[in-house]
Amino acid sequence: MISIICLILEKGIQMKKMMILLLALFSINVFAKPVNVNTADAKILSESLKGVGQKKAEEIVHYRTNNGPFETLNDLTNVKGIGEKTIEKNEKDILFSKGKSSKKVKKSKKEKK
Repeated sequence: MISIICLILEKGIQMKKMMILLLALFSINVFAKPVNVNTADAKILSESLKGVGQKKAEEIVHYRTNNGPFETLNDLTNVKGIGEKTIEKNEKDILFSKGKSSKKVKKSKKEKK
């Protein structure tokens, strides 16, 4: 009887450890650090920004390479696949240089048309 109780308790401890591990793995994006969109590579961008997968992150890098560094949040809306909702979800985590957080600017050209 005692050995059965010990076995049940041991399994319970293992389950707790498993749950903690799973929570840690799946909460990576929830606690993402701010990212400099002018210096980060596609992997870092996709890991750091909500709603930005590898393909969108590669588009950001491609646009930056061809058009120069981003200066405002609205500049990011020029990237294929990046819209206002993506910007709103990430505006506090987007940096442009020297650790300064981004500033929200007036509506983009797309919205004015």
